[in-house]
Amino acid sequence: MGEAALIALLSGGVGGSRLAAGLYELLGEELVVIVNTADDEVVYGLHISPDVDTVLYALSGIGDWERGWGIAGDTFRCNEALGRLGRENWFRIGDADLATNLLRTELLSSGMRLSDVTELIARKLGIRCRVIPMTDSRVKTTVFTSEGPMSFQEYFVKRRAEPEVLRITVERSPDEEAAPGVIEALSRSEAVIVAPSNPILSVRPILETRGVLDAVRSSGAVKVAVSPIVGGRALRGPADKLMKAFGMEPSAYGVAKYYSELFGLDGMVIDRVDADLARRIESELDVKVLVTDTLMTDRTRAVRLASEVLRFARSLR
Repeated sequence: MGEAALIALLSGGVGGSRLAAGLYELLGEELVVIVNTADDEVVYGLHISPDVDTVLYALSGIGDWERGWGIAGDTFRCNEALGRLGRENWFRIGDADLATNLLRTELLSSGMRLSDVTELIARKLGIRCRVIPMTDSRVKTTVFTSEGPMSFQEYFVKRRAEPEVLRITVERSPDEEAAPGVIEALSRSEAVIVAPSNPILSVRPILETRGVLDAVRSSGAVKVAVSPIVGGRALRGPADKLMKAFGMEPSAYGVAKYYSELFGLDGMVIDRVDADLARRIESELDVKVLVTDTLMTDRTRAVRLASEVLRFARSLR
């Protein structure tokens, strides 16, 4: 691709991967996806990057759209065998998905950076746009709950986000920097779009990566966010529960307020269910609102939403 990305997407989780897939259909190599790695984990001795892989699989067309993660048609024979051998196997990695994680772990062990490994895998999968992890440094999220501290994956996958969350810490390397290409993409893009991802667990870690928030704030790009909250509830995951626990209003307005205070949001995309919040967002936050159907239940709907988001963003310039 060229030196600069036309559109930069901040992505995490299923919602991020689906909007990324929709934008990719329209933009091709003019898209750059900056992906959360705060929920990366070492599982079975392998370096797992769930959000990165979900984006890679969605962009390449091999992802399981209905389930939201992993590879379509994958089997879990290795995972099942681990269980028979007495290994706790609540974190399910499909057999084809295992290949990605084996390769990533091998290449990282040989000294390659996570961003270079991600670029290599993307190229092998035929992806033409850039997919960049937010940083090459290790980032560890610990969720402190009413039942004690847990890794992100233990809280989210094993315990299905059920325990009450008291606080969350994100440990970072003292010399951490944004991965190569991240700051440049944010600085030179026409628009920075925040995907319908968890504001606390997915988007905040990206913005807290050294230099990223300043790059978003100082960029001349239009800043647009798509709400992951519809009708007061998260479409997937615990975003609504966590927002409430952290004193934020669990609504499309709450998401708009959070981003507006962080970096000066220009536009907010909300679902038709929340149309009554549009006037409040525009009058109280001075943020323009697009009301549309934000559900991306298949790739066609993801492309439609992406098209509307792009038109909306460009209308705000």
